[in-house]
Amino acid sequence: MTIHAVGEAMVGRVSRAGAVAQLEEIYRATHERLVLAAYTLTGDLGEAQDCVQEAFVRAVSRPAKVLSASSPEAWLRTVSLNIARSRFRRRHRMDILLRRIPPPPQQIPDAGPEWLAVLAAVRRLPAAQAEAIALHYLADLPIDEIARTLNAPVGTIKARLSRGRATLAAILTDVELDEEQSS
Repeated sequence: MTIHAVGEAMVGRVSRAGAVAQLEEIYRATHERLVLAAYTLTGDLGEAQDCVQEAFVRAVSRPAKVLSASSPEAWLRTVSLNIARSRFRRRHRMDILLRRIPPPPQQIPDAGPEWLAVLAAVRRLPAAQAEAIALHYLADLPIDEIARTLNAPVGTIKARLSRGRATLAAILTDVELDEEQSS
């Protein structure tokens, strides 16, 4: 009997709800360790959490495969790290492609040096802050609409805007100091 057949028989004996309950227990017992493992690979907590969440989604879609594994935690760790690697490769390829195709200058409104410095600084922000800053200041959306768009509480959007502004001020001040020193 193959491992797959054993897993199918196992799920046949244990109801789908029972399998999901076992996966919930595995989640509670292993989630933090799995996120830590993914974090060491990604360097980004949010990305690591997404990878582990995706691994658990895959586990729920095939509970027999996970529950029949000799170590469900090892199966989940392998899947989450493979997801992290795939995302890294995809992002790396996209970055390379985006660097090859610069936007034509006429597509950037008010493309003066100050505007370009602000855009470059926004790109250096964490993704959540950059989204909030871009939607509020560049797309001119009100905070409540940004909250609906990003599916986040209004208070979270306000915090992202506040932190983003503080980080932008520091980045732009550093740029100005660098320009003064090079003059």
